Amino acid sequence: MSGEPQTNSVSKGKKRPRKLNGPVDLERIGAAVREILLAIGENPEREGLRETPERVARMYEEMFSGLRKDPAVVLRKTFAEKYDEMVLVKNIGFESMCEHHLLPFFGKAHIAYVPNGRIVGLSKLARIVEILSRRPQVQERMTEELADLVMQELDARGVGVVVEASHTCMAIRGIRKADSVCILTNQSTRSEFMAHIQTGK
Repeated sequence: MSGEPQTNSVSKGKKRPRKLNGPVDLERIGAAVREILLAIGENPEREGLRETPERVARMYEEMFSGLRKDPAVVLRKTFAEKYDEMVLVKNIGFESMCEHHLLPFFGKAHIAYVPNGRIVGLSKLARIVEILSRRPQVQERMTEELADLVMQELDARGVGVVVEASHTCMAIRGIRKADSVCILTNQSTRSEFMAHIQTGK
């Protein structure tokens, strides 16, 4: 794995409404893909490419479906609980799209938080990873968004997030394939959090 760990503290702030995007314009994407094929010297009418614009449009609709979902809503259903130790869900698989080259990056996310009187269903943490990854993304921002979301919506005492990913934009553009690591963790729980993540890997 390569890349410098990033360490930040997460502060609590007011919950802000999130603006959601409208439906995907499949016809417009298809037309754009057809123009790309023409621009590179291909024939979009040949058999193998004839339905490619429509296929790509449907793929983008799926890959960017998170633009039309609010991850904060997922964390609104909580349960009163006096548990005050770290809650950790690790090895949450995800696939996302690098916004710089529109090529995939994929990997695992690990999320931990220390409750402040309320907990959330563990599957909800996996769900917010899915929503935030299904957008044009960069790994660093996705890490921060996950941490901010858990801190703000759960009013947590502490949050730790690690996102590990392989980037195809590095692997297929003449640069040796590498894994990148970004780390965002609350300072008070960092050592315990990292120890738990590394256990059983």
